[in-house]
Amino acid sequence: MELLFPLLILALLVPMFLGIRRQKKEMQKTAELQDSLQVGDRVMTTAGLHATVVGLDDGTVDLEIAPGVVTTWTRMIVREHLVDDATDEADDDYIDETPDETQRRLNGE
Repeated sequence: MELLFPLLILALLVPMFLGIRRQKKEMQKTAELQDSLQVGDRVMTTAGLHATVVGLDDGTVDLEIAPGVVTTWTRMIVREHLVDDATDEADDDYIDETPDETQRRLNGE
């Protein structure tokens, strides 16, 4: 019976310790990301907004969310650095297509 109580305490403390340690690593990684931001980077915010960094200040970041639309946010809102694919550039070629042209292209005509 004497051994049961220390084992119970240990069983409760170990997961808590591991959780705190994992959370601390994630916070450090997020802080490094926010400190490494540069003008021109594509980022995603905690709300899922995709934007381009157009200005940086000590605690804020200016994000262009649409052509000519710039908003100011706290740096803590940046969650992820996005990597541009070659597919984004390829999709830009078809922006001015009509629906009929798109259908013909997809059908291989």
